[in-house]
Amino acid sequence: MIRVHHLENSRSQRVLWLLEELGADYELVTYRRDPETLLAPEALKAVHPLGKSPVITDEGRDGRAIAESGAILEYLLERLDAQGTLSPAPGTDERERYRFWLHHAEGSAMPPLVMRLVFSRLSKPPVPALVRPLGQQFAKGVERSFLAPQLRNLMALWEAELGRSAWFAGEAFSAADIQMSFPVLALEGRGGLDEAPNLRDFLARCRERPAYRRAIERGGEFSLGNH
Repeated sequence: MIRVHHLENSRSQRVLWLLEELGADYELVTYRRDPETLLAPEALKAVHPLGKSPVITDEGRDGRAIAESGAILEYLLERLDAQGTLSPAPGTDERERYRFWLHHAEGSAMPPLVMRLVFSRLSKPPVPALVRPLGQQFAKGVERSFLAPQLRNLMALWEAELGRSAWFAGEAFSAADIQMSFPVLALEGRGGLDEAPNLRDFLARCRERPAYRRAIERGGEFSLGNH
């Protein structure tokens, strides 16, 4: 039995979605963020030393813990998807695209999005009131000179890729689409998809999948725009 240690409004939503796509049995343990800091609770450190989500424990293998989104997805696919229903065949062009997007999501896509989130909170509690105006000006400068150009480049790459095919690795849905869904949703939550019709269509197709809807029912809806 797989146990998913799920933090609200986090990357762990993708793990639920993958398990629902595979039709796997799993146990869900939900954790709430600190309302002021939005950080994960200390209880997650009892599961893995990093104290972050996503993390799963495999109760069929002595409760071993697996952390990091990409590593979790690969672990679950190796354990539960012997037929390769969610990954292209080895040696194909689609497999190369799949591998790239599976790792790009966390390696290149999420860092600037997380930076934007962190800087956006410099004008809010718990930052001291006297410092907030300075924090706001600093955040605006970083956004204008670094984050906005970086995110425009990323979005242009994603938009072009989805102009080649319906999904990130080709015409067939794969785990790469599950992995890439989070950065695209993060951009949507900040109103960043107005000029990206392919990305909007991608999210619409994701939301039409029954497994996606089941994952949202179990793990809760995203509300990234509020953070």
